[in-house]
Amino acid sequence: MPQNSDSKPVEPAVLESNSAVLRRFPFDDERDFEDARRGFMGTADDPLVKDAAGRVVWDLEAYGFLARDCPDTANPSLWRQSRLCCDHGLFEVTAGIYQVRGFDLSNMTLVEGERGVFVIDPLLCAETAAAGLALYRSHRGDRPVTGVLYTHSHVDHFGGVRGVLTDADVAAGVPVLAPQGFLEHAVSENVYAGTAMGRRAAFMYGAALPKGERGQIGAGLGQTTSTGNIGLIPPTLDITRTGQTETVDGVRMVFQLTPGTEAPAELNIHFPDHAALCMAENATHNLHNLLTLRGAQVRDPREWARYLTEAVDLFAGASDLAFASHHWPVWGQERLIGFLSEQRDLYAYLHDQTLRMLNQGLTAAEVAEEMVMPPALERAWHTHGYYGSVSHNSKAVYQRYLGWFDGNPAHLWEHPPTESARRYVEFMGGADEVLRRARESFAEGDFRWVVQVVNHVVFAEPGHAEARALQADALEQLGYGSENGTWRNFFLMGALELRHGSVGTPTSTVAPDLLAALTLDQLFDALSIRVDGPRSWDADITVRWNLTDGDPVTLRLRNGVLTHVTGSGPAAAEPELQLTLTEAELRSVLLGTDSPAELAARPGVKVVGDLGRLAELLGFLSEPDPDFAMVTP
Repeated sequence: MPQNSDSKPVEPAVLESNSAVLRRFPFDDERDFEDARRGFMGTADDPLVKDAAGRVVWDLEAYGFLARDCPDTANPSLWRQSRLCCDHGLFEVTAGIYQVRGFDLSNMTLVEGERGVFVIDPLLCAETAAAGLALYRSHRGDRPVTGVLYTHSHVDHFGGVRGVLTDADVAAGVPVLAPQGFLEHAVSENVYAGTAMGRRAAFMYGAALPKGERGQIGAGLGQTTSTGNIGLIPPTLDITRTGQTETVDGVRMVFQLTPGTEAPAELNIHFPDHAALCMAENATHNLHNLLTLRGAQVRDPREWARYLTEAVDLFAGASDLAFASHHWPVWGQERLIGFLSEQRDLYAYLHDQTLRMLNQGLTAAEVAEEMVMPPALERAWHTHGYYGSVSHNSKAVYQRYLGWFDGNPAHLWEHPPTESARRYVEFMGGADEVLRRARESFAEGDFRWVVQVVNHVVFAEPGHAEARALQADALEQLGYGSENGTWRNFFLMGALELRHGSVGTPTSTVAPDLLAALTLDQLFDALSIRVDGPRSWDADITVRWNLTDGDPVTLRLRNGVLTHVTGSGPAAAEPELQLTLTEAELRSVLLGTDSPAELAARPGVKVVGDLGRLAELLGFLSEPDPDFAMVTP
């Protein structure tokens, strides 16, 4: 892993900006630290969580440096948040409810039942989940897992399930609960655009950055992502409506569905016997993302705010605490209501004020610069933009309503980045002149402008060593001053790759369990995304899969489009090749486990027609690139 020995000291402008943060906010308020440590029972003896091959996938002591005073190279507010997030161990939330925190990006919650323990959100990978469960058992006894619940469809809330549960457990009747639509969104988000999201997530979480005062100090929502084995056990019980009640191993739960908030499929949970409310990821100790920097569908802040109001109405009167799948709980009914109400106001204000300003003609960038949060919200630590930000969230609201185009026809048909860059640099007098003037801006502390203008030189002349070095230095300074953990990671990752080259994608969510959970429709859709359209314009290939355990499916590549039709209706073209086989055998060739020839050689597979046409069709599929350029052309 590249080290940050070539990083630079903080510049005076960033030093002053960070000092101003100390003067602006109430750093003497220690209540969050008291809450974050409340109920601590202990942590693991071995700080290193390893996979079966002995590779470290999580290091509990990696952020020990955060115990020191905030250095000049970090925003003091982000440093404070990261200190809160790096506390690790088992915590008693209330009698019968425990959380494992600091073992991954997310929390794992364990609710004790009559016979065993009910697990909520089993972290990102099997190794950290198993370590968390072992820690719980070392304090509370070797209780069996009697149920699992996924609060929503993001991988850090289900990927570790195989560390706490097996297929045999499920076959024996252990239930797996999830909100309606969970499986569809969990697998599609991580497969359809999974490669691009994974590459961008490498920047967002900074897992490849050196951890330290000049490197990665956290991601706001948690510290970073673990790098172990991701799995998925499909739900056996869907939560389909608000007010639905379920009891698992004596644990009574009342559910509130919140689709379209922090995830397309998400829910909150009230535990009436514990006077406790689980807010999933709908109310955490930061401003969340309306459009995450790794990429996703834009979330609906209006609905998000409405669901938070509904949660207060439904459950606050019967709750003494609220906890979530990230960060630490809030205790006391009055504080709980205040916390949820301020979180509600946060998303509602961003929504309403963005709409007000865009209807006055402001563009997304202008809205982001004009947006100022109400003083009461700004004073509350839990509303700060450690993960989402006021800037990129207001742009997300604009995008949700108006899309990428700001209405100015000059922006309707711009040249792509490299072509624009060449022209900009030529107009500005050449690379050397741009760099000369950019160094002046750097000395003045205008790092935003340096990054914006030198980017043109980097894209026009990607081998220009001085441009890459200056761009890296300016990005680094922006990282040092950022209150937002994901912004800091993006800036510092950009600097790292400009100096050392691409580090690729440390964590991939396209795991075998997720691919296996794709429906056939989703699997065919995932293949159609990979078709090299221009190369296959003239191809016309039709293959019919006669499934012995399902309906026939006709697959046709024509006009660069791969379509599939289930059944034998008029939309199913006459095939040149027919294969009779099981769905599992079909999946084996589509996922690349078997070649067409290997598939045809399987006992029971019948082939009618030219098998070479299938090989030709599969040959038009391109491979996604998990290492594509981000800060260079």
